[in-house]
Amino acid sequence: WRCQPMEAVQRGLQPYELDHVPPVVPGVNHKVLHRHPIREPSHKPPRPYRGAHKWDAKHVRLPCAPESKYPVPADDGGSATEIESRWSMIERALLRPISSSKQLQAAILSYNSTYKGQWGFGALHQLFDEELDESESRVFFEDLLPRIIQLALRLPELLQAPIPLLKQQHSCALTLTQEQISCLLANALLCTFPRRNTLKRKSEYSSFPDINFNRFASRSVLHVMRSLTYISRFVRRLYQSSGAAVLEKLKCIFHYFRRVSPTERDASNVPTGCVTFVRLCGKPEQQVHWPQSSVSLTSIPVHITAGGTIEDQGVGLLQVDFANMYLGGGVLGQGCVQEEIRFVICPELLVSKLFTECLLPNEALLMVGCERYSNYSGYAGSFVWQGNHDDRTPYDASRRRRTAIVAIDALSFGKTSKAQQYREELMLRELNKAAVGFRHQLATTTTTTRTPAPGVATGNWGCGAFGGDPHLKALIQLMVCAQHNRPLAYFTFGNCQLRDDLHQLWQLFRQHGTTVQQLWAVLRRYKKEAGQRTLHQFVLDELHKTGTEQPPVAPAPTEASSTAQKSPDLFGDDSNDSLALMLADEDSADNALDVADDAEQEQTNAMMSAASLDSNNTNAAAIAAAIAVAASSRQLTLLEMLDRHYDQGQTQPNGSKRQHQSSVSSDKCLKTRKDCSDGDASSGSNS
Repeated sequence: WRCQPMEAVQRGLQPYELDHVPPVVPGVNHKVLHRHPIREPSHKPPRPYRGAHKWDAKHVRLPCAPESKYPVPADDGGSATEIESRWSMIERALLRPISSSKQLQAAILSYNSTYKGQWGFGALHQLFDEELDESESRVFFEDLLPRIIQLALRLPELLQAPIPLLKQQHSCALTLTQEQISCLLANALLCTFPRRNTLKRKSEYSSFPDINFNRFASRSVLHVMRSLTYISRFVRRLYQSSGAAVLEKLKCIFHYFRRVSPTERDASNVPTGCVTFVRLCGKPEQQVHWPQSSVSLTSIPVHITAGGTIEDQGVGLLQVDFANMYLGGGVLGQGCVQEEIRFVICPELLVSKLFTECLLPNEALLMVGCERYSNYSGYAGSFVWQGNHDDRTPYDASRRRRTAIVAIDALSFGKTSKAQQYREELMLRELNKAAVGFRHQLATTTTTTRTPAPGVATGNWGCGAFGGDPHLKALIQLMVCAQHNRPLAYFTFGNCQLRDDLHQLWQLFRQHGTTVQQLWAVLRRYKKEAGQRTLHQFVLDELHKTGTEQPPVAPAPTEASSTAQKSPDLFGDDSNDSLALMLADEDSADNALDVADDAEQEQTNAMMSAASLDSNNTNAAAIAAAIAVAASSRQLTLLEMLDRHYDQGQTQPNGSKRQHQSSVSSDKCLKTRKDCSDGDASSGSNS
């Protein structure tokens, strides 16, 4: 590592001493779906809150709602159809004996008959027909699947109040219990959610991520739309996708359900905590005027390391999810980079896809309280599930694990537009996006004593398939952390050269006392030099040349910049003063979705390239050595997943069952990732 030790980033405190969010308090802008305050003992899940049923555009449409109907052929055998309760169809289909993946497919399609000729379940069939032996498949269909089905069918019991949608431009929060989340995810696994399957661009949920685990997508659309700026939607769903990484992600998900699904005789494994999701919307009065910021870049502790991962070494810090604007990115498809990996090792994050509308440029999503269930090794094409993870993160007063993850989506730059990222308005967009995500939720302006903000654990945000410059993204995040007085832990994922470059810049910042406004002035001048010098060399030269000379201060804007709420056109002419704005209305929102979906192809190519890096490359060799240690044991089978690792996850070192204890994580496994391969794609994350 370089710069300062991790202890400095922790402000000399224990990892979990500083809070990220206030305690849970139900209110107009914070919907709590469990009874508050919690009166149940710590080993029992909170009871669900009972509220008035709603079936409208502001709430999740649940499959068990009375209004949830589905057309079926009439009993007379003719061409006529009749309307039947969707939930009755689901119960009837899932309560029949299911002993193979093909029978499971038939059950799911029975209440999604519109998609019989469209949906495929290739990955599911491959897992059970080719990867697992007969005994392993029998364990799944005789033990685990019936428990998942019973969990899913408890939906009317566990969700007794409407789930609000976290809509755009509305700062709001939602708290659910882990038990409620497991029920919702069981329904997602079984593809029960209505109105979430259509590909129509004007559909009700076209601005929301996918949630059901299967959807048809045609490659032919890509060839038709290839000449357009924005590529038409292309999403490969989990069951239909193929490849080793998809099978490993399925193992993570099945392991999660093995951990949380109760048996007929024992419900002690049911998780008893809560998770809060907060949609953050930047307000005009909170927007930073970067050309006037006199904050020193070295006023905060900075730790830069090429080893470790955000989730393992960033405990207690605000952990950054290199997100897609559609939460989860390609987690239900072929994507397997930073965001997707985090979502499958912490599957409770997946439920955000159910109710979170795609993020606008001035928005982020904060997720507090998720539990980690799986270990892993590798990255992208080399990703492998490595068994159970015993999460010992302590709980806060609201029964949430003290794990805070913020999802921020970076801009995507294609192969021909990477130079565009140095345009001032695009750098400003990234600054403002990170500023929304990194703003401390306990910061106040009315008191003289503020709660110290925990540090931020981040890395090469948007630098994989999205084509971002790691040096630029690192400097942008440093500026935001300094502005918000948040220590920074930066993980380069095995890129030692980047680590040393950033350390060199940090030393120069400290030597010259460089401020946010001075660095911003340098970055604004780089656009003309982009093809001649690297950004790293340009910043070095400029700081050596100017020293501590103050740049001209730009006048404060008379009103909030529109770039804080709208995305600039990535392909426009610099001479055009009016930016083409994405997401200004529904049509442009659909176009933005197309950009995200097209990036899956680039992400797939990028992650395959990353997986086959030459072993002589210095950075790749260092990473491979670390991964080799983590993956030295043979790959675990599904049967082992259901037995040995499950027992390990449910038993504490003293032999007792899992309880709510404030014990610091003992996970000391050090894993590194492939050099600069944190690329997120639309169907991958925009890491």
